[in-house]
Amino acid sequence: MDKKGTKVGQLILAASGFLVSFIMWFATAAFSVAIMQEYGLEKAQLAVLASSAMWLQPFFRQYAGVVADKIGAPKAAAIALTYTGVFSILSSFGHNYTWLFITRLVVATAGIFFVIGIQHVAQWFNKQEMGLAQGIYAGTGNVGAGLGALMLPRIYGLDYRSAFLHLGVLALVLAVVYYRIGVAAVDRKRAVQARKTATLRDTLYVVTRYASIALMLQYAMTFGLEIGLNAWLPGYYRLAFKGQFEAIGYTSLEALAIAAGTVAAVQSFNASLWRPFSGYVSDIFLRKKWTPWPFLTQHQNISPRIHWVFTAMVAVSIMMILLTFAGLSGNLTLSVTILAILGFTIAFGTGSNFGLTPVLFSKNPGVATGFIGGISTVGGIIYPLVFGLVPNIHIGYATVAVLMFIPFMLIFIVAFKRGQHIDVDAGLGTWEKYGVAGPLEETKLS
Repeated sequence: MDKKGTKVGQLILAASGFLVSFIMWFATAAFSVAIMQEYGLEKAQLAVLASSAMWLQPFFRQYAGVVADKIGAPKAAAIALTYTGVFSILSSFGHNYTWLFITRLVVATAGIFFVIGIQHVAQWFNKQEMGLAQGIYAGTGNVGAGLGALMLPRIYGLDYRSAFLHLGVLALVLAVVYYRIGVAAVDRKRAVQARKTATLRDTLYVVTRYASIALMLQYAMTFGLEIGLNAWLPGYYRLAFKGQFEAIGYTSLEALAIAAGTVAAVQSFNASLWRPFSGYVSDIFLRKKWTPWPFLTQHQNISPRIHWVFTAMVAVSIMMILLTFAGLSGNLTLSVTILAILGFTIAFGTGSNFGLTPVLFSKNPGVATGFIGGISTVGGIIYPLVFGLVPNIHIGYATVAVLMFIPFMLIFIVAFKRGQHIDVDAGLGTWEKYGVAGPLEETKLS
């Protein structure tokens, strides 16, 4: 294992797997206009369809993290790509809504690849490189959602069945490639350590630490929001700005699908393409020792990364409120501009989180990533439902920001407050009570 593979090659492999998985995951949203028309869906039904893309993520992602630690990322990746590819193919042959809904529900679990890839990259890069490496991996992969929204309607028009078939075949091919050339870790020591900590007790211990809970909520308001918007926005712009699109010449159903998908892709592309930059800024915060927030921990080596995470949380909340005001104004240009900036801030949040998480939980990278990256996707389930169920289609963004994001930020402040030693072992119960091999002591970076 020590002589096989290079860290750059494994990073490219992980990012490629995530890219294909993300395109499959949100291919349904890319064809939401065609599906709405064929099956006569209303706004509330669109919200349920959009939300369903995240229903299985919380459990499956947590389990995927444990599996990646236990058997190694290459095998876990091959399994995930194989079964989601098969169900993508099956979804292309259905001609009733129940078949489509159930098969796409399974395909949507392709999002678990994120956890597998994070664990894979964490096993190949050191702490000083972690922010940029994870940013490149996740940013490249996340482009898949925007790429799907932008390109799939242009390539396939309203023919979502052919798109689902071809994406499934592509996933099966990549599964073979990943299995053949993927290497679990840079050396055997890292792989063995990960396997030893991939137990139910270790999982329960990690998910009850205050630091992991705070980071999970932060990821819910950034990545959870990103995937919720990926599923929601094509339908939102089609319904909320139909008149504006028609006024500039997008009058047919296919033209509306292309226009709405193009606008929706603005958020996804920015949230993806700027994620490596966010990881790089996290590394800069660490090197420069920047700690701008007076109420957060100040004097430990890891403190600057925490301040960058919180900065992104504030920015996302502000932009969500502004997106509501832009929608209420009825100005499509202003709405798209705010959406683009919101995409930047989401990238800052997602990239900053995984510049920090693999460092804090270096003994349990898959378990921690599975929890933070998995449970946080509950936000992707809830947000589209809120967006679709509030009386005014524009109000949902501000509602989520005020009622959910502000409390999340307060919890983050409590977990990493000023004057408090950053102790990743602080939580509900001690490591002795959980019966795990030992504390997460090597991650205490004071």
